[in-house]
Amino acid sequence: MSKILAIIGPTATGKSDLAGEIAEDIFEIISADSVQVYRYMDIGSSKPDKALLERVRHHLIDIVDPDYQFTAGEFCQRCVSACSDIEDRGKIPLIVGGTGLYISSYFFGLSQIPEIDKSIKLQLMKEANERGLESLYEELQRVDEIFARNVHKNDRQRIVRGLEVYRGTGKPISSFYSEKAVNVNSDVLIIGLEAHRDILKLRIESRVDLMIKKGLVDEVYALRERGYGSHLNSMRSIGYGEINDYIDGKYTLDEAIEKIKVNTKRYAKKQMTWFKRIREVIWLDFNERDKIKEKIKIWLKI
Repeated sequence: MSKILAIIGPTATGKSDLAGEIAEDIFEIISADSVQVYRYMDIGSSKPDKALLERVRHHLIDIVDPDYQFTAGEFCQRCVSACSDIEDRGKIPLIVGGTGLYISSYFFGLSQIPEIDKSIKLQLMKEANERGLESLYEELQRVDEIFARNVHKNDRQRIVRGLEVYRGTGKPISSFYSEKAVNVNSDVLIIGLEAHRDILKLRIESRVDLMIKKGLVDEVYALRERGYGSHLNSMRSIGYGEINDYIDGKYTLDEAIEKIKVNTKRYAKKQMTWFKRIREVIWLDFNERDKIKEKIKIWLKI
């Protein structure tokens, strides 16, 4: 029976660093982050540093350009392929992430969603322009609270998709999640990293300040110079969306930085809500590194 380890949790709990510590010659890492898949988006997505990438083999990082519409379904397909490649090399897949939809889709699957009439999406795009995206997001929260929990209020693509499925089928998109795990032939250990709310808030604030210091603003300018506009779904993700708004004159830089911090804290709360629904997760304090490593050793039987 093949083994799969996953380390999940909200942003700023040090998932990538921990994964790098334990990887050694046993694991290869698969990123389950919806922004790290994009090339050129390094600082705002907190990709692992160059030293870690050189020391431990990573998958699903820098695989598509920022104008590519990457989906949970494609993540699952690529993750299955990566796991197979890793196992062929005698290693164990270590899935690390914070995108709840990717994690649950891979481990528990997504049922097939019926094809939706294209006119519904066109109507929703028209409504987004006329009524505003915020109005559509509020509608999504009413008809599919579960799905909306993991969707940012500025994420046009996923807001439209959620409403498109609901209007086309009469059922919320979250109802299409399968209860049957797809990895029934695998020995799976899912460790969740949690932190006290006040500690997590401080770590998020420090992390955002570090991103700015490292050059997040310049990174967004460079993306725009490459032709990746602020309308793209990737460029509306947390960190990038606020800096794009600063560049477009909507906020001062200080206001944009504060909005990144507030939005990241909200996202972390949504992440935990999503992850807490997964009963199989073993939750441990992110600072208890020795306890976490011991749990993994027992699972590995070493």
